Amino acid sequence: MQITDNIFGALLLVFALSLLPLVAVTVTAFAKIAIVIFIVRNALGIQQLPPNLIVYSLAFILSIYIAMPMIDEAYTSVREANLAFTSFSDWEEAGRRALVPLQTFLRKFTNEKQLAFFMQSTAKIWGNTRALDVSETSLAILVPAFLLSELTRAFEIGFLLYLPFMAIDIIATSILVALGMMQIQPTTIAVPFKLMLFVFVDGWTKIVQGLVLTYM
Repeated sequence: MQITDNIFGALLLVFALSLLPLVAVTVTAFAKIAIVIFIVRNALGIQQLPPNLIVYSLAFILSIYIAMPMIDEAYTSVREANLAFTSFSDWEEAGRRALVPLQTFLRKFTNEKQLAFFMQSTAKIWGNTRALDVSETSLAILVPAFLLSELTRAFEIGFLLYLPFMAIDIIATSILVALGMMQIQPTTIAVPFKLMLFVFVDGWTKIVQGLVLTYM
């Protein structure tokens, strides 16, 4: 029996590790950070710089930094339980303890409107019987509501950051048209000015600091 429980525990651990990439995208700041950086990169007109690998790495590192208090709280909670991890009940208890900080984090940064939508839709999609067991702290409700909230905030931030660069594009295009130099691509003139503005205001630092501070 103990051997069976150990095998089950090992399989459960492997399964959990295989889900880490999905978890990193759906229940952390990864999605919002990556989307904002991609929008800024497109606004600058340099679609391949920084490379995707750098963008994803930065988003992942910042996501871990933001989630560190939650991870530490979950680890401390599981460690204080002094579980032997020799039975299914031990793993279940560990998972229950680790989920509490995650639920708190998701609930804190989930838009009330999105949360209300998924709560109200549960009875219609799942049926009244299954919906009775669901609450605002259920991951089945929190995860999609949180991810949708993050996507909304990411595009709101991205839109505001896009505006100054769009203004430079418009100015460059207007000047070229006024001078009758329509054969020159506006991006040829606009990109250097956008890069100069971005460097002058220390753009990357301000963007990263601003994104991190949205999780205070």
